[in-house]
Amino acid sequence: MTAPVLPLWLNTNRRLDRWVRFDEDGRATILTGRVEYGQGAITALAQIAAEELDLDLEQVRIIGGDTELTPDEGHTSGSRSMDEGGTALRTACAEARAVLLAEAARRLDLPVERLQVEQGRIGGADRTREISYWDLPHRELLAREATGLVQPKPANRYTVVGRSAPRRDIPGKVAGRPTFVADLVQPGMLHGRVVRPPSEGARLLSFDEAAIRALPGVVAVVRDGDFLGVVAEREEQAVRARRAAIAAAHWQEPGLPVDADGIHAFLEAAQTTDTVIVERRDEAARARGVTRLQAQYGKPYIAHASIGPSSALARWDANPDRVEIWTHSQGVYPLVREIAQILGLPTASVVAHHVDGPGCYGHNGADDAAFDAVLLARAVPGRPVMLQWMRDDEFAWEPLGPAMRVKTAASLDADGRIVDWQLDLWSNGHSQRSGMVKTDYPNATLLAAWHLAQPVARMPQGDPLMAGGGGMARNGEVLYDLPNQKVVAHRVEELPLRVSTLRALGAYANVFAAESFMDELAQAAGEDPVAFRLKHLSDPRARAVIERAADASGWVPNAPSDGIRGRGIGFARYKNGYGYMAVVAQVTLEPDFRVTRVVAAIDVGLAINPDGIINQTEGGIIQSLSWTLCEAVRFDRERILSRDWETYPILTFAGVPEVEVHLINRPEEPPLGGGENPTGPTAAAVGNALAHALGVRVRDLPLTRERIVAAMG
Repeated sequence: MTAPVLPLWLNTNRRLDRWVRFDEDGRATILTGRVEYGQGAITALAQIAAEELDLDLEQVRIIGGDTELTPDEGHTSGSRSMDEGGTALRTACAEARAVLLAEAARRLDLPVERLQVEQGRIGGADRTREISYWDLPHRELLAREATGLVQPKPANRYTVVGRSAPRRDIPGKVAGRPTFVADLVQPGMLHGRVVRPPSEGARLLSFDEAAIRALPGVVAVVRDGDFLGVVAEREEQAVRARRAAIAAAHWQEPGLPVDADGIHAFLEAAQTTDTVIVERRDEAARARGVTRLQAQYGKPYIAHASIGPSSALARWDANPDRVEIWTHSQGVYPLVREIAQILGLPTASVVAHHVDGPGCYGHNGADDAAFDAVLLARAVPGRPVMLQWMRDDEFAWEPLGPAMRVKTAASLDADGRIVDWQLDLWSNGHSQRSGMVKTDYPNATLLAAWHLAQPVARMPQGDPLMAGGGGMARNGEVLYDLPNQKVVAHRVEELPLRVSTLRALGAYANVFAAESFMDELAQAAGEDPVAFRLKHLSDPRARAVIERAADASGWVPNAPSDGIRGRGIGFARYKNGYGYMAVVAQVTLEPDFRVTRVVAAIDVGLAINPDGIINQTEGGIIQSLSWTLCEAVRFDRERILSRDWETYPILTFAGVPEVEVHLINRPEEPPLGGGENPTGPTAAAVGNALAHALGVRVRDLPLTRERIVAAMG
């Protein structure tokens, strides 16, 4: 008999007591490697645990991302918290319940199949004899490895999962309670700031260290090669010391190989490593082509633009060396391993606790700030150091979402059906996270490690494998039924600017390009954009989200534009294996270009927390609107110029349209992540709506007034 296959993260963290424990206050504590950063994952995971353990949701507390307590689940990323983290937790809790029920059956002298559980109380149908989880020797019983032999509940028995539950992370944030890393206060706490080089590759020529040490409140000045930092008793003293240190430091700057205006030409001209992502051939179908179209689209570098800059708290205790970190990292275990490697410490000597921080949905400066805090704390052993990046640090030095160029070409036959399709894309790799790039040390993803007197080489740029959804080529392959399709990823190894993962990775640009091109093909075929998509789709779930979004938006087939208002649609299945989503956007050009309404339909299989899925989708739509309408990193041949909110504008409340999300819940299907689904379809819907209103198309993002005027001209 073949042994059951455990879910990925349960297989690497097999002990049941690493996932669930029962506390003296009558509640259960659930331990997860996943973390909360605004996506509602912790609430949904608590629902999964409550369901499998037959507890009320209020009886479940949850701890996420703590290297002293929780299982190692890598990074919370890629919309994988439910299908990977949730599946592991569901399986562990189901088996924990079965183990406890077996012991309860022995003590109650009743068959297991006759036992019922309610709020953790176990008994027969008549309830004449009862025992609870807390009455059992649960610590000893759960000190065992999972077998995978216990089946979780079927969906038709769910009472907690599938029902909307209030987000656990919201009340503290709304009430302004101290919930973020930057709110932490510890006895004897000092404050730190770093002094970054002015640009990529700059080298420190001279620095008047004595002048900075003499400033009021300064406890330490840390110089290690090109890494500079200051530690002071009070925060305002650290800020003043940083300002003075910037003036006291003199750098040599090598310059950049390209500026923002030339980035797409630079990507196309650069040496590349080319990979054919998909190639399907049907020469007979290709020969039927009578109309050939081609187009190119562009995406700039985009910042995570977290409203609060990255921060961390660290304490270095000597004799023996032990480092403790409080961080908003999305991957505390990979972070700890890398910091230990760089500093030559045993991994067990470095501990990290996840604490809420500014949301970013990707790899921003959180990990870097944690390492900065450790380097400053090493200079003042025994005293905790609160390290806060400044706004210009965040914009100039966080890893950006890579720029991309996407070219499309396709042929239509006489019936207006696509018979040939090609998509080529140029970009850097989309990952440089701790633990994400498999290579031998010494290599580092952490910024400060590259600047030390004995620097650790920069980790080679990586790209997630297509088996996991891909990076730059994510959603490069379209889901439509096409007899010929070829997608080629041209990976540029040279890095003008530091880049890594940003929400949805390459899917944002690839879906924008592919879905914009679908509208261009529909126009060439003389067909309505919705009908044209449905004509090329057999997947019933794909068709369902398109039809739901179109119906809910009041879509009128082949509606003419009045030159002022327009509507457009965008569709994708995220990673071609995760959630389905269709978005209809309505725009106006009067008095200026703005989006007035967005209607979306989303299918992520089993919706564990329906309201959570809807508000995540709403948030993803708004973030995509901000990218699509406003955001682009500006830089010249010397350095990044986007250093504040004036030079890197984001969507404001005044620009947020009416947003309406329709959830297609499929309890019989596995749960799929929903957070990253909206990015590409929203951008495409807005671009298509603009083209419908104008009669001409803007193919480079963001869709600014200047680009609209240029297209009209």
